[in-house]
Order: sequence, then C-alpha cells, then structure tokens
Amino acid sequence: MSGYRFPVGRLPDEALLSGLAAGDPDLAVIFVRRFQHRVFGVAMAVTRDQQLAEDVAQQTFERAWRHAQIYDSRRGSVTTWLTTIAHNLAVDAIRARRTEPLAPEDLEDLLDAVTETPERWALADEASAQVRSALARLPREQGRALMMAGIYGMTARQIADAERIPLGTAKTRIRTAMARLRTTVASPERGDHVQ
Repeated sequence: MSGYRFPVGRLPDEALLSGLAAGDPDLAVIFVRRFQHRVFGVAMAVTRDQQLAEDVAQQTFERAWRHAQIYDSRRGSVTTWLTTIAHNLAVDAIRARRTEPLAPEDLEDLLDAVTETPERWALADEASAQVRSALARLPREQGRALMMAGIYGMTARQIADAERIPLGTAKTRIRTAMARLRTTVASPERGDHVQ
C-alpha cells in the first residue's frame, strides 16, 4: 500500500470508491470499514430488524461496487450516495416483506423514519429533501394514505379497508396529498423548500 499519496486511512472517499470499483482489495476493505456503521444505521432506522438491516447493508456495498462508475460528485458526497442506496434498498426490503396491510401504528413509525430521522439530511439531494419536507407537512392521514399507496403499492380500496374509511375518502386523501407535493416541489420559490 506504499504507492498511495495519502496515508491509506486518510484517503478521500472518492479515492476509496474508485479503488472499490477497480477491485483493489485493500481499498475495498477500508471503504467498507469507513461506511459500515453509517450504512447499517440507515438500514436499521428504516427496517427496525437487525438481520434485515445486515442484509441491506451487504446489498448496499455490493451495489456500490457494481455501480461505482456512475457516482457523480456534483450530485452529492459519497456518503450521501451510499446512504441513499441503503435507504432505497431498506424501503424495498420492507415492501417485499409486506404481503398484508400494515397496522396503523406501524405506518406512523415508517412515516417518522422517512420524515423525522437524522438520516434524512444525509439521504438525498435538494429535490428529495423538498419532497420529504413537503411530506412531513401533510396532515397525518394524507401522509399515511400516500405512504400506503406509494411505498406499499396499495390500491385506494385496500387503503380504505385498512383505514376503515370510505373509498372516496381514501381516493381524496391520495389525490390531495399528491397535489400538495407537486405544488411544493414545483414551486420552491414559495418558501416550501428545506433550507
């Protein structure tokens, strides 16, 4: 490892990612060690299941290795890129595990995980920060309906049944929430964006 310009432990994140992509085993180990706690933390915050979070963390590093060449530093840091991958994989893992509607109290936890955790600042660029901020400002019932439809792929009928509300009310909640999100994201000059 004497061929590196910096002490290996102080190599920039981008250099470690390049080493991972190139198949350098030493740099790959350092890359994983540098980010393993953060990646696992994001996965655990979303899944709340240690085994599933470990699986998500492993998949995150595999995906980073396979897609390192598409990393673009103009869109965010390596940390942001990697934690976004972990977050997306964790949400996908939850979605794949759920074959039945969630209990309302579980939806509250998931909505909080998406909108109120410290990881939210590290997870995305300005556009997704705007969406998270707009989602956090929705009335809870609209946010829940949107989460059920968007993340779990539930139909309006399934949402109505799960929430014990009329079908028309479920449709209205989804439609109203989507309209509010579109307005907020499309009109950041109105003060609806995260500073």
